[in-house]
Amino acid sequence: MDYHFDFSFLAGHWGELFDGLKVTLTLALAANAMGLVLGFGLCLMAMNRFFLLRWPAQAFIEFFRCTPVLLQIVWFFYCIPMLFNVFIDPIMMGILALGLNLTAFNAEAYRASVQAVPKEHLDASIALGLRSWQRTLYIVLPQALRGAVPVLMTNGISILQQSALVAIVAVADLMYVGRDIATEAYRPLETYSLIALIYFAMSFPIAKLVDMLERRQDAAAAR
Repeated sequence: MDYHFDFSFLAGHWGELFDGLKVTLTLALAANAMGLVLGFGLCLMAMNRFFLLRWPAQAFIEFFRCTPVLLQIVWFFYCIPMLFNVFIDPIMMGILALGLNLTAFNAEAYRASVQAVPKEHLDASIALGLRSWQRTLYIVLPQALRGAVPVLMTNGISILQQSALVAIVAVADLMYVGRDIATEAYRPLETYSLIALIYFAMSFPIAKLVDMLERRQDAAAAR
């Protein structure tokens, strides 16, 4: 291969890359905050004994889990303005699309953890006279959150990586900026290699933290 890598041309583009990185982090952090909060509420709805609460939640989860994220992003950006005559800031639209997708996956992570809460704990809370919302807030939520943390963090890494898909609808995130630089400089190998390294640098420490938490949970369960 005669190709010679030359990263020197990127020296004049650090400001653009940093601006794109800020948009990417905004999308990922806001979507994760949305997914963590709404995911638990959706989980409770999906496990509710009342059909009118349970069915819409289950339908929401299955829709977002069983359709491509790219299709969901395109639908939000193009169909919502056409159907409802609502025009939202592109970054907010990206947060909404990614956040709702993450909500569905986090709801399933919470559901598995809620089902793992020992029945004895719930029986004890009932014997103590705690109301339903108190049992949920003080008994179920802390244990479910602790058990679901590794999966929630893994989902968070996934949504960080999937945030690059908003580049297709012209949101100026890291991927979109990188594509512009690669096109302008005719240096796609260097540009996309750098973009990949940036995503790796953000994701790898979280992935190692997830491994550590899983090992600690396994060790605690084995005692």
